[in-house]
Amino acid sequence: MNMKILKFKTNINCDGCIAKVTPALSAMQGISKWEVNTSDPKKILSVETDALKEEDSIEKLKAVGFKAEIL
Repeated sequence: MNMKILKFKTNINCDGCIAKVTPALSAMQGISKWEVNTSDPKKILSVETDALKEEDSIEKLKAVGFKAEIL
């Protein structure tokens, strides 16, 4: 298993936003863990995965109303 960490600049900026994305990200196959640093001005989302591409995470976030850009 080859783990990699994908990093995204997002508009996930509060606990309420995290609560909205949690079911979507937690349900994705291939994510072993993820976190959002809401104290960083870029609201960095880090996703640890062995299978996903950046686009998979971006599309999933878009589906629940958030934006993400690859860093």
